[in-house]
Amino acid sequence: MSVFTDFKINNMLLKALSDLGFRAPTPIQEQAFPVVMSGADVVGIAQTGTGKTFAYLLPILNTHKFSKDIHPRTMILVPTRELVVQVVEEVEKLGKYASVRVLGVYGGTSMNKQKEALALGTDIIVGTPARLYDLVLSRALQLKNIKKLVIDEVDVMLDLGFRFQLINLFELLPDRRQNIMFSATMTEDVELLINDFFAGVKKISVAVSGTPLENIAQSVYAVPNFYTKVNLLVHLLQNAALFHKVLVFVSSKRTADLLFQELAEFFSEEICVIHSNKTQNYRMRSINQFDSGQNRILVTTDVMARGLDLDEISHVINFDTPAFPENYMHRIGRTGRAEKEGKSILLYTEKEKEAKEAIEHLMAQEINAVPLPKAVEISKRLTRDEQPKHVEHENPLRENEDERGASFHEKSAKNSKQNQGGSYKRIIKKKYSKPKTRGDKNFGKKGKKR
Repeated sequence: MSVFTDFKINNMLLKALSDLGFRAPTPIQEQAFPVVMSGADVVGIAQTGTGKTFAYLLPILNTHKFSKDIHPRTMILVPTRELVVQVVEEVEKLGKYASVRVLGVYGGTSMNKQKEALALGTDIIVGTPARLYDLVLSRALQLKNIKKLVIDEVDVMLDLGFRFQLINLFELLPDRRQNIMFSATMTEDVELLINDFFAGVKKISVAVSGTPLENIAQSVYAVPNFYTKVNLLVHLLQNAALFHKVLVFVSSKRTADLLFQELAEFFSEEICVIHSNKTQNYRMRSINQFDSGQNRILVTTDVMARGLDLDEISHVINFDTPAFPENYMHRIGRTGRAEKEGKSILLYTEKEKEAKEAIEHLMAQEINAVPLPKAVEISKRLTRDEQPKHVEHENPLRENEDERGASFHEKSAKNSKQNQGGSYKRIIKKKYSKPKTRGDKNFGKKGKKR
């Protein structure tokens, strides 16, 4: 087993790693280090929680040299504001003993303050594509000195619709640069992006996409509806000693708010929620409270499934079965980090059964099925989406025209006649093969008597 001292890493970086308690690299770090150091374009595929951030930061910081230039030499693109904050923190930790200036930028905050910070100078700029592109357009950020471009979580970038900003940034960046891309999955969109804009990319893959981490125990419950899921969750979470730090994933912002409201009745002082509609301060406060242990339950959407470096998560609960099986892998990757044991629980209804089977197909294994505890009440209460749809027979927007009410009757012969435009129009149309209009030369003129 290799250790960091086997790499050609400078002493300042080794000292920072020692302070952080890191002695040995993860597989993706070990394989990526020499390739990134060589200057070649690279795309690394590794599961969430395997140390991808350090995999590109270590070689970048190892080659970093002091500069007084105000324009950045490294640009790191990430999909979310939370990930910007996290990457900046990681750079600061690793660059503790070196002169490294790093700046994080993202939307939802004052652009003027970010412009002022850029004017003071930075070596590494970390940001979301949209805000970086806005700063470039405003001429506050110049890209002429960029030597290394990092795109972290490439597939999420494309899923969130950042392709437009990415392409525009590619066109503005210097041609001579190193491209470093990392992702948890290699999707068709990622392949197309690489083939369209990059040549000679070296690929590094330490695990087949969809292979579950061996140290995560997975289980699944078949549940009839939303409120029975809530009852099951309340039953499980009452065991605070076992479920001491729980991340609960849902499919939408509306579900997140609804679930938070239901669970708050039982765990009001222990629960928090984040999703994209929450303000930046609210989201960061929720993450900090959860990470510090002030709250032990965090309800969130898939936007938080990537990049969150949260320690000691005991359980990841998939309240909703994700429609895309890859998202399941990203979710459960929040637990079982740093070779520690983790637990994942999946809840699914009959409508979600197909999605659950797709996850098992991706992993090439079945998830351990657990029966509902007898203490869990089967709720008859249904959400709006679960309630049966009633067909309104007299609805004018009905799709089936054969469904007619009892009062329906055919039009009488008199009312079935079509409006032919009046006698004048009919006569003119017959005579000239087209109706006269007010633009015609003789329209409205009376004929002269002889």
